[in-house]
Amino acid sequence: MTPPRLATFTTNGKTRYGAVTDKGVIDLSARHSQWPTLREVIEAGALRRLAEEAETFAVDFPLDAITYDIPIPSPEKIICVGVNYPDRNEEYKDGQAAPANPSLFIRFPRSFVGHDAPLVRPPESPQLDYEGEIVIVIGKGGRRIEAADALSHIAALSLCNEGTIRDWVRHAKFNVTQGKNFDGTGSIGPWLVPFTDEAQIADIALTTRVNGEVRQQDRTSRMIFSFRKIINYISTFTTLVPGDIIVTGTPTGAGARFDPPIWLKPGDVIEVEADGIGVLRNGVVDEAAA
Repeated sequence: MTPPRLATFTTNGKTRYGAVTDKGVIDLSARHSQWPTLREVIEAGALRRLAEEAETFAVDFPLDAITYDIPIPSPEKIICVGVNYPDRNEEYKDGQAAPANPSLFIRFPRSFVGHDAPLVRPPESPQLDYEGEIVIVIGKGGRRIEAADALSHIAALSLCNEGTIRDWVRHAKFNVTQGKNFDGTGSIGPWLVPFTDEAQIADIALTTRVNGEVRQQDRTSRMIFSFRKIINYISTFTTLVPGDIIVTGTPTGAGARFDPPIWLKPGDVIEVEADGIGVLRNGVVDEAAA
């Protein structure tokens, strides 16, 4: 059975949200004007209810009439976890065991595009790389959330291609912000799948393909920092709010780790796939042609 899928999309020049089915899209935003975006739906605790309600409505738009946007428009925070799979830690070849706490960095919403939109390679560097990841979306906010309670704060799951300009993460001594935030270099989507219980995320198979070739493959059961730990740790220093996006880390196999490196180029197609969530697909274009 296909899980409920709630997306933000644009059609006829207007941004809306709704349920994506095999037959088309059901416009839920037109039926719930009290919630302008999925962020407000999540804040109201209504995401699962809307997903179930959508089963009673007819399709409003065919799939080829919409353009996908990132699911949560203007989230307050997008926090990314680095080095969260054992093989990924070993890539650094520094002889160090996995750290006790996750490495974190911030991305801006403008650095992401939606499903089926091209990633944009900037003129400053050819070193555009891919990173397939699982996304968790916060539903219930909080500060200093106990690990035992952490999963009750998740509203939904999604996917991310956490695209990176590799040489720009080395432009300074201590930070990676520049290489992680070029406009349109990453993607989130295609949709949100409402979170149900721990079994849904305990052992997700995560795969990244470039032009049909498998480049990354791992399972969430092998993550160094669990979903519970990530939420607990982040909420120690910042208050999480509904609609916050947490990108939970990528497996080994990014283009930078090949010898020589294999960078993304215009015409490439990247697919990030995960059990129970779906496939996030993007092409690549140069910024001048975007």
